[in-house]
Amino acid sequence: MFCKSVAPVIAIALIAGAFSLGYTTRAADDKAEKANRFFEIRTYTTHEGKLDDLHKRFRDHTNKLFRKQGMELVGYWTPTEGDRAKNTLVYILAYKDRAHRDKAWKAFLADPDWKGAFKASRKDGPIVSKVEKEFLTPTDYSPIK
Repeated sequence: MFCKSVAPVIAIALIAGAFSLGYTTRAADDKAEKANRFFEIRTYTTHEGKLDDLHKRFRDHTNKLFRKQGMELVGYWTPTEGDRAKNTLVYILAYKDRAHRDKAWKAFLADPDWKGAFKASRKDGPIVSKVEKEFLTPTDYSPIK
């Protein structure tokens, strides 16, 4: 009787251990991959009164299409003070490396869904007047890698 009641517990423990081991391996792989990521910080300046249109395009279309191409969305910000608070979006994307970045952007720009969203968002005129980008690699002491 004791053996019958212990067997399911042992089986559950073995299964949980196998899943845990797989999770640990995946977590280690994810950590190793992130240790060498390549970052891009982009700053978009909009035409007057168009910042909300840019937010809408990112919210409704761009983010989904970035993820589709394997781009990691790190974060989005707007300045809190001064004239730039009215017309500026700053965001950071992460990639495996520079080659991944270039391939992802090429695919993103060629995506028919992006072309349609871009065209539709500009029906009342262009949104963005200026795009600045900078490529970054984390330092050895950076908390984000």
